[in-house]
Amino acid sequence: MRYVKRNLMDDEDLVYSGKVHWFIFVRPVVLFLLGVFLLRYDGERELPDFKVGMFIGGTVLIFWSALAFLKALIAKLTTELAVTTRRVIVKVGFIRRDTMELNHSKVESFRVSQSIAGRILNFGTLIVSGTGGGTTPIPNIDAPLEFRRIAMRAIDEADDTR
Repeated sequence: MRYVKRNLMDDEDLVYSGKVHWFIFVRPVVLFLLGVFLLRYDGERELPDFKVGMFIGGTVLIFWSALAFLKALIAKLTTELAVTTRRVIVKVGFIRRDTMELNHSKVESFRVSQSIAGRILNFGTLIVSGTGGGTTPIPNIDAPLEFRRIAMRAIDEADDTR
C-alpha cells in the first residue's frame, strides 16, 4: 500500500484495502503441469519425431507458464486497491502505472461481475462507474462484494458528514 499511503490527503484515513485473488496463478500452474506431462510422456510405439515434438511442446509450455507466472506475480504484488474516508483508489502496474482515484461524491455505482468459479472461490471483477460516464473495471479482486459493501458504507458516511 505504498502508493496509497504516500498519496493520502490531510484528514484522510485508510478504511479498507483489497487484494488480488490467488486464482490468477491457476493458468500458469496448469500450463506448467501440462508442460511437465509432455516432457515426461514416454510413448513406446510413437515415432522419434513425435517424441521430439512432445519435448519441444513441453519446453514451450514450461517457458510460457514461467512468463504467465511472472506476469501474475507482478500483478499481485503491484496492484493496490483501497477505500479511504474520501476516495476509492486503484493502482495497477510496476513500470507502467495506471491509477484511478475517485472522490466519493463522484462515484455513481459499483457493479460486481463473477463467473461460476468466481462465485465459488469469492473473486470477481468490480466495475466502478463515476459521474460523467467513466467506468473502470478492476479484475480478479478477492472478495469483491465485501469491497463494494465497505466502499458504499464509506461513501454513505462521507455523505452524512456533509
